Amino acid sequence: MDGAGVLKRTLTEDEAAILDAWNASLQGGTSLQSGRIRMAELQTQAKAVFSQLRNAIVSGGLDADGEHFVPLRESLADISRSRAIQGFTPTDTANFVFSLKEPIFEALRRMSAADDSGFAASVLAAGKILDRLGLQTMEVFLASREEVIGRQGQEIAELSTPVVRLWDGILALPLIGTLDSARTGVVMENLLQAIVDEEAEIAIIDITGVPTVDTLVAQHLLKTVAAARLMGADCIVSGIRPQIAQTMVHLGVELNVVSKATLADAFAVALRRTGRKIVRQQTASTEERR
Repeated sequence: MDGAGVLKRTLTEDEAAILDAWNASLQGGTSLQSGRIRMAELQTQAKAVFSQLRNAIVSGGLDADGEHFVPLRESLADISRSRAIQGFTPTDTANFVFSLKEPIFEALRRMSAADDSGFAASVLAAGKILDRLGLQTMEVFLASREEVIGRQGQEIAELSTPVVRLWDGILALPLIGTLDSARTGVVMENLLQAIVDEEAEIAIIDITGVPTVDTLVAQHLLKTVAAARLMGADCIVSGIRPQIAQTMVHLGVELNVVSKATLADAFAVALRRTGRKIVRQQTASTEERR
């Protein structure tokens, strides 16, 4: 019997022993120790995956990329996506497939004890299939993990760019961290929407939390200022520290916008521009307090 025949017969006739050995291997792994999955769920996944693997090999041959393996690849993709979301490590996810090798190899050894050539051919065939399925599983896992990280990064960017209403018609946009192209889009969108909602006349962009301002960051700031002006709001940049000022002068960067050292100074300018001023209330005399 050739390698394919030995493999098909082994998966069909020795299913129970292979599943028991596979479940024992999974139980000793780190997936259960993390507490992210229960043994019952792990056994259900293993049984479904093995059944689809057996059916694909029996009916479609040994091409893991073939049409008969589509249900199995889809099931493994679903498992990989769920584990990426649940926080499993790449090793845990890959071991779900690769830990099936040893039980199948052991079953093949028992089935073809007197046929060394058949055993070698069947082990090679099974190894190629499981390696290919394991790689596909990791590809889906990594893609899902990158998607999760990207979504989290977008959410963090949105949360880290709040637009604060300081006074009627005066908004403040405190920036913290690096200002790159992707984040500039979020900043600009949030600021323009707030200008419309609040009917703001002045927007203060505070860069106290920006570690450094280079030519690229200055360009992003200028784009934000220009967009705000198109919406009818003037901009003031605050938080210009001495180190940032020296760097900008050295690079020849010109913001062409009113700038102040602190948010308080910028707020005072904004109040004057809108015809307001802050007056300290006179302390009441002792007689009046009585």
